[in-house]
Amino acid sequence: MKRLVIRFNAPVILGFALLSLLVLGLDALTGGSTTSQFFCVYRSSLGDPLTFIRFFGHVLGHAGYDHYMGNMLLLLLVGPVLEEKYGSKTLLMTIVVTALVTGLVHFIFFPGSALMGASGIVFMMIVLSSFTEMKKDGIPVTLILVVIFYLGSEIADAIFNRDNVSQLTHIVGGVCGMVYGFSLRGRKR
Repeated sequence: MKRLVIRFNAPVILGFALLSLLVLGLDALTGGSTTSQFFCVYRSSLGDPLTFIRFFGHVLGHAGYDHYMGNMLLLLLVGPVLEEKYGSKTLLMTIVVTALVTGLVHFIFFPGSALMGASGIVFMMIVLSSFTEMKKDGIPVTLILVVIFYLGSEIADAIFNRDNVSQLTHIVGGVCGMVYGFSLRGRKR
């Protein structure tokens, strides 16, 4: 009889989920001060070195357990397939660049609010996952449907809803996923 072995199959995705959980724990222990210092992006002086850390670190911070779980369940569902297809280094690069782009967009266009959470990363991965079977000579129907359903609903929410959700971050994450999908097309680890 074969022995069942548990594999650490997606080190970038699992590491991201664990780091985010640690940040959530630190947030609880420090009454939110570590999150506001390092793990959310908001308008601050470019002379403050922490501003640049926040451009990347905001994706690890979450407003609470429900926010964390909503992002991590999708990340853990979609991420390992992408890490398997493109490799850990490439996926880490897409996460880092998406974090920077979403952080900068928020910093520039929303000076009066803070941004935290991995939803831009999640949307990037949702859109990128629809490219996994893309061939050179066509666009998959799944990509079209993802763009219509996910990004279309975020655009509608951005226009019609006034809530604490940054739909622009979701849209920017999705656009990053499209850019990566077209640029990584046909590439395997």
